[in-house]
Amino acid sequence: MEEISLKIEKTTTNTILKFTANTVLISGSYQFNNIDEAKNSPLAQQLFHLPFVKRVLISANFIAVERFDTIEWSDVQEEVKQQIEIYLNNPGVLVFEEEKQSQQKIPVEVYAESTPNPSVLKFVANKKLVATDFEFKTIEAAKNSPLATELFNFEYVKEVFISENYVSITKVDTINWDEITIEVRSFIKQYIADAKTIVSTNNQQKQQTQTIEEVTTNLDAVSKQIINLLEQYVKPAVAADGGNIAFQSYDAETQTVHVILQGACSGCPSSTVTLKNGIENMLKQLIPGKINQVVAVNF
Repeated sequence: MEEISLKIEKTTTNTILKFTANTVLISGSYQFNNIDEAKNSPLAQQLFHLPFVKRVLISANFIAVERFDTIEWSDVQEEVKQQIEIYLNNPGVLVFEEEKQSQQKIPVEVYAESTPNPSVLKFVANKKLVATDFEFKTIEAAKNSPLATELFNFEYVKEVFISENYVSITKVDTINWDEITIEVRSFIKQYIADAKTIVSTNNQQKQQTQTIEEVTTNLDAVSKQIINLLEQYVKPAVAADGGNIAFQSYDAETQTVHVILQGACSGCPSSTVTLKNGIENMLKQLIPGKINQVVAVNF
């Protein structure tokens, strides 16, 4: 079993630091405001024994920790990262099952997080939003997502990408993020708190899921290898940056892999470097003699 490792990520709130894992940690999201609330989470209890820890959030693939103002993260972040990694690789239970079943409704929290794409900001929630990824490039395409439809009503919203616990917004070039971040964050937070529908469960959504499953079943061996490697090594990293990469096809004759970039990855200035120096080289090494190039069909 692959060892769990964490990446330290800053958020737009300087007292909150995010420790993102290279794998999914838990289903659902759990927030603990003090050690008493954390009685069913041994990891959260451990963290609260650190004198500077104010609040702990455990979610799908990350653990966010809020500190008191008595200390700077630069002084303690490596210590916290190491402590969490040791716990996760022990392995330890994050939240006991009975706590999952009886967890009280927690206040909705949403914070903004920068991405490598300057046009895209990621708004991360402390609860699960959807079961699969959805990308909407126009308001017409968003008819089955009430949240995306309402976001498109903001004149500066160009594209919307919704993943398990975050929403990535692509803005138009004529406005800066510092002018609109608070407004977007507040809107998304209130929308989630009101328990409004994120994406409608309809026949189109079901058909989309079935199509993906059917295509995967009928793929050749190399394509299946590519998908497994993207799922294991690439998707967690791009998800942390507010995007997604989806396999489209593999041409055995030209040994070309076609992928679709979504969310913050779509149109990102660093995507070409990531494709060539990162994904393409990895696939060449792990599937020798079968990969010539990786091409993004929608870049």
